[in-house]
Amino acid sequence: MNGVLKAAYKPLGIVVGVLGGVAANLVFGQIWKRISNEPTPPNATDEDYGTREVLLAAVLQGAVFGLVKTAVDRAGMRGFQRLIGDRRGR
Repeated sequence: MNGVLKAAYKPLGIVVGVLGGVAANLVFGQIWKRISNEPTPPNATDEDYGTREVLLAAVLQGAVFGLVKTAVDRAGMRGFQRLIGDRRGR
C-alpha cells in the first residue's frame, strides 16, 4: 500500500484493532470457563488462586489475545486491500 492508502486505512485499522481486542477477550473468557469451570479468570492479586494457576491464566490469555487480535487485524487489512482493488488482498 502506498502512503495515501495507508493513511486511508488508519481509521479503519483502529476500529478493527479495537474489535479484535474485544473478540480476543471474549474468546479467552469462553476458553477459561471451559477449562477451569470458573466464570472468570484469576487476577494477579486474587488470593483464592495459586501462583501456578494465575500464571497459567496469564500465559493462555496472552496467547489467545495475540492470535485472535492478529487474525482480526490481518483480515481487516486483507478486506481493505480487496475493497480498493489491490491484488495482494488474497
